[in-house]
Amino acid sequence: MGNVAAKAKEVAKNIEEKVEKGVEVAKETFANVAAHLPFANLAKKGSDAFVIEVDLPGVKKEDIDLSIEENILTVKAVRKMKNEVKREDYYLCESNFGLISRSFVLPDGIDTEKVDARFEDGRLIITLEKEESRKAKKLAVK
Repeated sequence: MGNVAAKAKEVAKNIEEKVEKGVEVAKETFANVAAHLPFANLAKKGSDAFVIEVDLPGVKKEDIDLSIEENILTVKAVRKMKNEVKREDYYLCESNFGLISRSFVLPDGIDTEKVDARFEDGRLIITLEKEESRKAKKLAVK
């Protein structure tokens, strides 16, 4: 029985080590993915519109792709940054290239034909309006 218990203990230790290593790999992977998720702010603008601001530093306007499919707004961009230092005694070149992507589930009733997107100072500002039939209506009192 002692041999069986020792084997069981060894198997349990092996499993525990693999789980711990898996958790570390998962944390590292998530950190890498999170580094490519741009920060975003979502705000309601009055009762008929929403504004989403997405930080995209180091991205050029022509490298941004914005799409809406089945009530999901997706922002994709390619960041191409190159920091080059040339000196007499050394040369340093740091490059950062990568695809950035962020998706947002839109509330029901957004008019996808009236989406306004502008890019200024490294920030993409997206304004979404409700469909006319869903906008608040003022009624006259008679």
